Amino acid sequence: MAGHGTEEHPHGADRLCDAGDRVYARAVRRGRVPRGDAEPVPCLLELALLHPDPDDMDWLVPTAPQEVMTRLLRGMYDEVSASRRRVGSAVEAFEWYARLGGPRPRAAAAEGSAIRVLDGLSRIQAAMDEATEACTTEVLTVQPGGIRPEHELTEGLHRALALHGRGVRMRDLYTHVARHGQGLLNYLELMDGAVQARTLDEVIERLILFDRTVAFIPANADRTLALELRHPALVDYLVTVFERLWRLAIPLTAPLPDTGIEGISHREQSIAALLAEGHQDAVIAERLGISVRTCRAHIARLSETLGAVSRTQLGVRISQVGLDGLSRPGGAGETARPCRTLPDQGSRTVR
Repeated sequence: MAGHGTEEHPHGADRLCDAGDRVYARAVRRGRVPRGDAEPVPCLLELALLHPDPDDMDWLVPTAPQEVMTRLLRGMYDEVSASRRRVGSAVEAFEWYARLGGPRPRAAAAEGSAIRVLDGLSRIQAAMDEATEACTTEVLTVQPGGIRPEHELTEGLHRALALHGRGVRMRDLYTHVARHGQGLLNYLELMDGAVQARTLDEVIERLILFDRTVAFIPANADRTLALELRHPALVDYLVTVFERLWRLAIPLTAPLPDTGIEGISHREQSIAALLAEGHQDAVIAERLGISVRTCRAHIARLSETLGAVSRTQLGVRISQVGLDGLSRPGGAGETARPCRTLPDQGSRTVR
């Protein structure tokens, strides 16, 4: 049976076949399905998405979506950790070989370096100032987190004005939470249309690109280390990432799309999608740029709206109404979904 299922259903739990998706969704909605329903889709048993009901072996019960996602994420985390260890070994080997060649003049090292490590805020700032002065056409930035502090906006204003004076185009990506910061609105007003800004539910780590030739990214959590990247392949890759996020993002001047669900805000919709992926409160808060307390308040309101009395039941409700996929990727231009009624919730509807 296992070999037969693998041949007909060559996939993992993260990309079920259509038949498996229908049976598993039915099991989640109803709490269990007859064993005969799963015979055409042995992948569900092989992937442990369904297992026998201990009270009645003729029935199969679903593994909770959160448990499935946690298992998948654990495997992905192990793969990422292994990749990081390999990268660390490669860097150590490179540094050892580099030392064999002896010290090089500072200027020559800077001119020929495709990747430069900037240690300390002063060196980072000096490199950024140098790139700003050399920039002639375009600056692209990604600013993660929530509402940007006033001092950060003030520090960046003089550089932005200097760039604007030279006719440089600027585009900035923020999280949706940044919309609530008056400082950002004041900054954009002072720039008088020279800066285009868009927002997403979540963005990548901080990124600054000058003229599509040099990029700056953080190299540690507190951003006291940064990488200056000048390798064309790396820079082109980061430009592609930015452009795809930009296409999905919503202009700051446009309102966020309505969720189509009475009582559920756009932010709660985003939280629901991340909950369905198995993330903890702290991770969700960091990715959306909000505090953990605010995140938990939204989760409590989401539970109340969906009539869930536990985290497990909330996960099932999120899956039932489709909140686990509605806000992904969250860009403008998504096609509308057909209306559906919330289970046991009267007249509330879902799109």
